[in-house]
Amino acid sequence: MEKRSERKTARGVSRRDFIKGMGTGALGTAVLPRLFAQEAIETKKGRVPVYDKKTISLTVNGAAITVAAAANETLLDVLRDRLDLTGPKKVCDRGECGGCTVLLDGAPIYACMYLAIRADGRAITTVEGLARGDKLHPVQEAFIENDGYQCGFCTPGFLVTTAALLEKNPSPTAGEIQQALSGNLCRCGNYVRIRKAVAAAAAKMKEA
Repeated sequence: MEKRSERKTARGVSRRDFIKGMGTGALGTAVLPRLFAQEAIETKKGRVPVYDKKTISLTVNGAAITVAAAANETLLDVLRDRLDLTGPKKVCDRGECGGCTVLLDGAPIYACMYLAIRADGRAITTVEGLARGDKLHPVQEAFIENDGYQCGFCTPGFLVTTAALLEKNPSPTAGEIQQALSGNLCRCGNYVRIRKAVAAAAAKMKEA
């Protein structure tokens, strides 16, 4: 009699295969290809589509773009490797440092933790999209004028986060600035000048 653990599912994957894949890291090579071969899987809430690749439509820095994204491909990888927008940085690659921050419909997100297929139909703004032609965004000007950077690797994330903050709150307090930037790390430790640059950017935007 066939053991329960060996019984095959409707997708041809046994319970033991699945558990072994989870425990050994073989899931990606043994189980997922079989799942991706199906158009949908059954769940308690109904049928859920499963994709190997999906063509998605994005508005990136104001331009309409269509791109085929793999099911496990992050938004950061699509932006950097497929669209050549290298402003967002792959630093920690696990949602801790903020170097990959972009705006999704105006809200800052970690692009390294966001699947590209979830962004289908959404508007993305990267640091490349802050300037208007040759005219820098006031936030970019303020960071330059106040030395709000050192090595510069984390700067794109800080710029995008700051732009989102000032769009929502044009007159942030020192505490609100610190809170808004708490998800962005500067390994050079230039936080005092970064916060000064944010305050200066707020003043610039009021004058504009």
